[in-house]
Amino acid sequence: MDWHQAIGFLRSTREAGVLVTLTEARGHTPRAAGAKMVVAAQRSWDSVGGGNLEETVIAQAREMLRDGVTAPRSLSFRLNDKSPTSYGQQCCGGEVSVMLDPIAVVPAVAIFGMGHVGWELARILDRQHLDLHVVDSRADQISDAHVSRLDGPAHVTAHHSPVPELVLGQIPSGTHVLVMTHDHSEDIALIDSALRHSHLGSIGLIGSSAKWSRFRGRLADEGHTDDDLARVITPIGLPNLDGKEPAVIAVSVAAATLQRIAANRPPVESART
Repeated sequence: MDWHQAIGFLRSTREAGVLVTLTEARGHTPRAAGAKMVVAAQRSWDSVGGGNLEETVIAQAREMLRDGVTAPRSLSFRLNDKSPTSYGQQCCGGEVSVMLDPIAVVPAVAIFGMGHVGWELARILDRQHLDLHVVDSRADQISDAHVSRLDGPAHVTAHHSPVPELVLGQIPSGTHVLVMTHDHSEDIALIDSALRHSHLGSIGLIGSSAKWSRFRGRLADEGHTDDDLARVITPIGLPNLDGKEPAVIAVSVAAATLQRIAANRPPVESART
Protein backbone atom coordinates (compact mmCIF):
# COMPACT_ATOMS: atom_id res chain seq x y z
CA MET A 1 0.00 0.00 0.00
CA ASP A 2 1.48 3.37 -1.00
CA TRP A 3 0.88 6.69 0.76
CA HIS A 4 -2.10 7.59 -1.47
CA GLN A 5 -3.82 4.33 -0.60
CA ALA A 6 -2.87 4.68 3.06
CA ILE A 7 -4.71 8.00 3.36
CA GLY A 8 -7.83 6.36 1.91
CA PHE A 9 -7.42 3.39 4.24
CA LEU A 10 -7.15 5.64 7.32
CA ARG A 11 -10.27 7.50 6.28
CA SER A 12 -12.23 4.30 5.76
CA THR A 13 -11.16 2.93 9.15
CA ARG A 14 -11.56 6.35 10.85
CA GLU A 15 -8.01 6.29 12.15
CA ALA A 16 -5.85 9.40 12.60
CA GLY A 17 -2.45 9.64 10.97
CA VAL A 18 0.32 11.98 9.84
CA LEU A 19 1.39 12.66 6.26
CA VAL A 20 5.17 13.13 6.11
CA THR A 21 6.56 14.99 3.08
CA LEU A 22 10.22 15.50 2.19
CA THR A 23 9.99 19.21 1.32
CA GLU A 24 13.68 19.92 0.63
CA ALA A 25 16.67 17.74 -0.25
CA ARG A 26 20.14 19.30 -0.55
CA GLY A 27 23.25 17.36 -1.50
CA HIS A 28 23.32 13.57 -1.33
CA THR A 29 20.07 12.27 0.18
CA PRO A 30 18.35 8.87 0.07
CA ARG A 31 15.14 10.30 -1.44
CA ALA A 32 14.33 13.34 -3.57
CA ALA A 33 12.11 16.21 -2.46
CA GLY A 34 8.47 15.23 -2.75
CA ALA A 35 8.84 11.76 -1.26
CA LYS A 36 6.02 10.97 1.17
CA MET A 37 4.99 8.48 3.79
CA VAL A 38 2.00 8.06 6.11
CA VAL A 39 2.34 7.23 9.80
CA ALA A 40 -0.40 5.89 12.08
CA ALA A 41 -0.23 4.86 15.72
CA GLN A 42 0.78 1.25 15.01
CA ARG A 43 1.99 1.19 11.40
CA SER A 44 3.41 3.23 8.55
CA TRP A 45 3.38 3.17 4.76
CA ASP A 46 5.91 4.23 2.10
CA SER A 47 9.26 5.87 2.86
CA VAL A 48 11.08 9.21 3.03
CA GLY A 49 14.55 7.67 3.16
CA GLY A 50 14.86 5.04 5.89
CA GLY A 51 17.41 5.02 8.69
CA ASN A 52 17.61 7.59 11.45
CA LEU A 53 15.70 10.14 9.36
CA GLU A 54 12.67 7.93 8.96
CA GLU A 55 12.68 6.52 12.48
CA THR A 56 12.89 10.04 13.91
CA VAL A 57 9.97 11.36 11.86
CA ILE A 58 7.91 8.28 12.75
CA ALA A 59 8.58 8.92 16.45
CA GLN A 60 7.69 12.62 16.06
CA ALA A 61 4.52 11.76 14.13
CA ARG A 62 3.37 9.33 16.83
CA GLU A 63 4.07 11.91 19.50
CA MET A 64 1.79 14.29 17.57
CA LEU A 65 -0.91 11.63 17.43
CA ARG A 66 -0.64 10.94 21.17
CA ASP A 67 -0.82 14.67 21.98
CA GLY A 68 -3.67 15.41 19.57
CA VAL A 69 -1.61 17.97 17.63
CA THR A 70 -3.56 19.54 14.76
CA ALA A 71 -1.02 21.94 13.22
CA PRO A 72 1.78 20.85 10.84
CA ARG A 73 5.37 20.64 12.04
CA SER A 74 8.58 20.95 10.05
CA LEU A 75 11.92 19.33 10.90
CA SER A 76 15.39 19.52 9.36
CA PHE A 77 18.15 16.90 9.40
CA ARG A 78 21.84 16.80 8.51
CA LEU A 79 22.74 13.37 7.23
CA ASN A 80 26.32 13.07 8.42
CA ASP A 81 28.26 11.19 11.09
CA LYS A 82 28.61 14.29 13.30
CA SER A 83 24.88 14.89 13.72
CA PRO A 84 23.19 13.60 16.89
CA THR A 85 20.99 10.58 16.20
CA SER A 86 18.64 8.30 18.08
CA TYR A 87 18.30 5.46 15.58
CA GLY A 88 21.72 4.99 13.97
CA GLN A 89 23.77 7.16 11.62
CA GLN A 90 23.22 8.18 8.01
CA CYS A 91 26.34 9.45 6.29
CA CYS A 92 24.93 10.55 2.93
CA GLY A 93 26.29 14.06 3.54
CA GLY A 94 23.16 15.95 2.53
CA GLU A 95 20.46 17.90 4.37
CA VAL A 96 16.71 17.43 4.27
CA SER A 97 13.59 19.15 5.57
CA VAL A 98 10.32 17.36 6.20
CA MET A 99 6.76 18.49 6.91
CA LEU A 100 4.55 16.46 9.26
CA ASP A 101 0.91 17.18 8.48
CA PRO A 102 -1.79 15.61 10.70
CA ILE A 103 -4.58 13.64 9.02
CA ALA A 104 -7.59 14.04 11.27
CA VAL A 105 -10.53 11.71 11.60
CA VAL A 106 -13.30 13.54 9.78
CA PRO A 107 -16.65 14.15 11.53
CA ALA A 108 -19.57 11.86 10.74
CA VAL A 109 -23.25 12.74 10.31
CA ALA A 110 -26.17 10.37 9.74
CA ILE A 111 -29.47 11.59 8.31
CA PHE A 112 -32.39 9.26 9.01
CA GLY A 113 -35.23 10.05 6.61
CA MET A 114 -34.46 11.04 3.04
CA GLY A 115 -37.55 13.04 2.17
CA HIS A 116 -37.56 16.62 0.86
CA VAL A 117 -35.69 18.05 3.86
CA GLY A 118 -33.35 15.08 4.12
CA TRP A 119 -32.10 15.37 0.56
CA GLU A 120 -31.80 19.16 0.75
CA LEU A 121 -29.75 18.69 3.91
CA ALA A 122 -27.63 15.96 2.33
CA ARG A 123 -26.79 18.21 -0.62
CA ILE A 124 -25.51 20.90 1.76
CA LEU A 125 -23.52 18.57 4.00
CA ASP A 126 -22.09 16.80 0.95
CA ARG A 127 -20.05 19.94 0.33
CA GLN A 128 -18.17 19.40 3.60
CA HIS A 129 -15.35 16.99 4.46
CA LEU A 130 -17.54 14.53 6.33
CA ASP A 131 -18.48 10.90 6.50
CA LEU A 132 -22.13 11.29 5.55
CA HIS A 133 -24.62 8.44 6.08
CA VAL A 134 -28.04 8.71 4.44
CA VAL A 135 -30.67 6.27 5.69
CA ASP A 136 -34.27 5.45 4.76
CA SER A 137 -36.66 2.54 5.17
CA ARG A 138 -38.10 3.22 1.68
CA ALA A 139 -36.04 1.84 -1.19
CA ASP A 140 -37.22 4.45 -3.69
CA GLN A 141 -36.03 7.28 -1.42
CA ILE A 142 -32.49 5.91 -1.20
CA SER A 143 -32.03 4.85 -4.82
CA ASP A 144 -28.77 5.02 -6.74
CA ALA A 145 -30.24 7.87 -8.80
CA HIS A 146 -30.72 9.95 -5.65
CA VAL A 147 -27.34 9.10 -4.16
CA SER A 148 -25.44 9.74 -7.41
CA ARG A 149 -26.37 13.43 -7.19
CA LEU A 150 -24.14 13.73 -4.14
CA ASP A 151 -20.74 14.32 -5.74
CA GLY A 152 -19.04 16.63 -3.24
CA PRO A 153 -16.04 15.94 -1.02
CA ALA A 154 -18.09 14.10 1.62
CA HIS A 155 -17.74 10.33 1.75
CA VAL A 156 -21.35 9.18 1.35
CA THR A 157 -22.73 5.83 2.49
CA ALA A 158 -26.33 4.98 1.68
CA HIS A 159 -28.33 2.61 3.86
CA HIS A 160 -31.69 1.16 2.85
CA SER A 161 -33.04 -0.57 5.94
CA PRO A 162 -36.68 -1.54 6.60
CA VAL A 163 -35.72 -1.27 10.29
CA PRO A 164 -33.56 1.88 10.23
CA GLU A 165 -32.66 1.80 13.92
CA LEU A 166 -30.45 -1.21 13.12
CA VAL A 167 -28.18 1.19 11.22
CA LEU A 168 -27.40 3.02 14.48
CA GLY A 169 -25.18 0.11 15.47
CA GLN A 170 -23.29 0.28 12.16
CA ILE A 171 -22.35 3.96 12.04
CA PRO A 172 -19.04 5.05 13.58
CA SER A 173 -18.38 6.36 17.06
CA GLY A 174 -19.17 10.04 17.50
CA THR A 175 -21.63 10.24 14.60
CA HIS A 176 -24.09 13.13 14.87
CA VAL A 177 -27.57 11.67 14.28
CA LEU A 178 -30.41 13.65 12.69
CA VAL A 179 -33.85 12.04 12.76
CA MET A 180 -36.40 13.33 10.23
CA THR A 181 -38.29 10.36 8.80
CA HIS A 182 -41.72 10.34 7.13
CA ASP A 183 -43.26 8.41 10.04
CA HIS A 184 -43.47 9.51 13.68
CA SER A 185 -43.47 5.90 14.85
CA GLU A 186 -40.18 5.44 13.01
CA ASP A 187 -38.85 8.64 14.56
CA ILE A 188 -39.58 7.55 18.12
CA ALA A 189 -38.15 4.08 17.51
CA LEU A 190 -34.94 5.72 16.27
CA ILE A 191 -34.72 8.07 19.25
CA ASP A 192 -35.39 5.22 21.67
CA SER A 193 -32.64 3.15 20.05
CA ALA A 194 -30.21 6.07 19.74
CA LEU A 195 -30.50 6.75 23.48
CA ARG A 196 -29.43 3.16 24.11
CA HIS A 197 -26.23 3.60 22.04
CA SER A 198 -23.43 5.25 24.01
CA HIS A 199 -21.11 5.57 21.00
CA LEU A 200 -23.13 8.25 19.20
CA GLY A 201 -22.52 11.99 19.16
CA SER A 202 -25.44 14.39 19.30
CA ILE A 203 -29.01 13.21 18.65
CA GLY A 204 -31.29 15.65 16.83
CA LEU A 205 -35.02 15.32 16.15
CA ILE A 206 -37.03 17.39 13.69
CA GLY A 207 -40.48 18.53 14.78
CA SER A 208 -42.54 20.73 17.04
CA SER A 209 -42.56 21.09 20.81
CA ALA A 210 -45.90 19.24 20.84
CA LYS A 211 -44.32 16.28 19.05
CA TRP A 212 -41.47 16.19 21.55
CA SER A 213 -43.86 16.42 24.48
CA ARG A 214 -45.63 13.26 23.27
CA PHE A 215 -42.33 11.53 22.55
CA ARG A 216 -40.87 12.51 25.89
CA GLY A 217 -43.71 10.84 27.82
CA ARG A 218 -43.50 7.64 25.78
CA LEU A 219 -39.70 7.50 26.07
CA ALA A 220 -39.94 7.99 29.84
CA ASP A 221 -42.37 5.07 29.95
CA GLU A 222 -39.66 3.01 28.18
CA GLY A 223 -37.31 3.70 31.07
CA HIS A 224 -35.30 6.69 29.80
CA THR A 225 -34.29 9.14 32.52
CA ASP A 226 -34.33 12.94 32.36
CA ASP A 227 -30.58 12.84 31.76
CA ASP A 228 -31.13 10.46 28.85
CA LEU A 229 -33.80 12.66 27.32
CA ALA A 230 -31.59 15.74 27.69
CA ARG A 231 -29.34 14.21 25.01
CA VAL A 232 -32.04 14.86 22.40
CA ILE A 233 -31.82 18.20 20.63
CA THR A 234 -35.23 19.31 19.37
CA PRO A 235 -36.22 21.25 17.45
CA ILE A 236 -33.05 21.05 15.39
CA GLY A 237 -31.69 24.01 13.48
CA LEU A 238 -31.04 27.65 14.23
CA PRO A 239 -33.78 29.10 16.44
CA ASN A 240 -33.81 32.50 14.72
CA LEU A 241 -34.07 31.26 11.12
CA ASP A 242 -37.74 31.15 10.17
CA GLY A 243 -39.30 29.37 7.23
CA LYS A 244 -40.92 26.00 6.59
CA GLU A 245 -39.62 25.40 3.08
CA PRO A 246 -37.43 22.27 2.90
CA ALA A 247 -34.40 24.25 1.67
CA VAL A 248 -34.70 26.77 4.52
CA ILE A 249 -35.05 24.04 7.13
CA ALA A 250 -32.07 22.23 5.63
CA VAL A 251 -29.88 25.33 5.75
CA SER A 252 -30.87 25.86 9.37
CA VAL A 253 -30.18 22.26 10.39
CA ALA A 254 -26.88 22.15 8.46
CA ALA A 255 -25.66 25.36 10.11
CA ALA A 256 -26.53 24.12 13.60
CA THR A 257 -24.90 20.75 12.91
CA LEU A 258 -21.69 22.37 11.66
CA GLN A 259 -21.64 24.60 14.74
CA ARG A 260 -21.89 21.47 16.90
CA ILE A 261 -19.08 19.80 14.98
CA ALA A 262 -16.87 22.88 15.31
CA ALA A 263 -17.53 23.04 19.07
CA ASN A 264 -16.27 19.45 19.43
CA ARG A 265 -13.15 20.02 17.33
CA PRO A 266 -9.86 20.40 19.26
CA PRO A 267 -8.26 23.87 19.09
CA VAL A 268 -5.67 24.43 16.39
CA GLU A 269 -2.23 25.02 17.89
CA SER A 270 0.37 27.27 16.34
CA ALA A 271 2.70 25.64 13.85
CA ARG A 272 6.03 24.54 15.34
CA THR A 273 9.30 24.22 13.49
